Amino acid sequence: MQQTTNSILMIRPVNFRMNEQTAVNNYYQEDLSIKNAEINKKAQLEFDDYVDKLRFFGINVIVISDTLENDTPDCIFPNNWISFHENGTIAIYPMFAENRRLERREDVLDTLEENGFLIENVVDYTSAEEQDVFLEGTGSMILDRQNQKAYCALSPRADEELFIEFCEDFEYTPVIFIANQTVNGTREAIYHTNVMMCVAETFAVICLSSIDDKKERKQVLKSLKEDKKEVIDISEDQVTNFAGNMLQVQGSNNERFLIMSQAAYDSLTKDQIKRIEKHCKIISSSLSIIETCGGGSARCMMAEIFLSKQQ
Repeated sequence: MQQTTNSILMIRPVNFRMNEQTAVNNYYQEDLSIKNAEINKKAQLEFDDYVDKLRFFGINVIVISDTLENDTPDCIFPNNWISFHENGTIAIYPMFAENRRLERREDVLDTLEENGFLIENVVDYTSAEEQDVFLEGTGSMILDRQNQKAYCALSPRADEELFIEFCEDFEYTPVIFIANQTVNGTREAIYHTNVMMCVAETFAVICLSSIDDKKERKQVLKSLKEDKKEVIDISEDQVTNFAGNMLQVQGSNNERFLIMSQAAYDSLTKDQIKRIEKHCKIISSSLSIIETCGGGSARCMMAEIFLSKQQ
């Protein structure tokens, strides 16, 4: 199985703002003093620039616009409610925030089929919401598709039992741990694994110091090294700048790129950049409004499409 894809699904916002329903356990969100309409306009500009940049490097970006019917301020982060798999299966996930559940739209699947992608099967985990059990897609889980491993930092948005069920359904080996951040002097669970960790084909970017339990930290490191990944360690301060929220994708001629925000790039040391660039080039784009109000960044905005295309 491939670890990277050339096709990405992105949802363009029409009503982006700080989502008060997610702010309870996403400590990266901040309230800006500018009006929501202005925030949305700036977020759209950031989104459009980002898409243009990805397309320039030959990445196939399918953009679907959000709708005004539902109040979905976080629609810009589709990787939390849907994931795509090489065997033609799609997984649909249970979401912590009630207004995020409205992001799940069947017409998104119709659009993908119109673009020639083959959908064979849908695995729907959303009934778990009735038990207040959540697993927010490739936000909660980092999939090493090549090595059939799934990494998950448990949190109010990543339930252990449901994660194990996913791993059984999709034949992944689970690697489970807890990742924390310091909030007002106390250690709190990081809401999504993809904020502190990125697994690419030949390397991984991870904030090891966020895994407080030494045994768990050792287990995660061992798992990455078994698969011959170069481990590039980042600090908690860099995580706050979304340096963990990266994704490796394919551009023209199967060239690999690591995608991140400008804030993430600016937080990296020269040595870290050099180590990443040994493996692939970096593409960065300014996403400051989206990061500040949404508490998510470059990786959260991309749902990777691994489905086959009609011949």
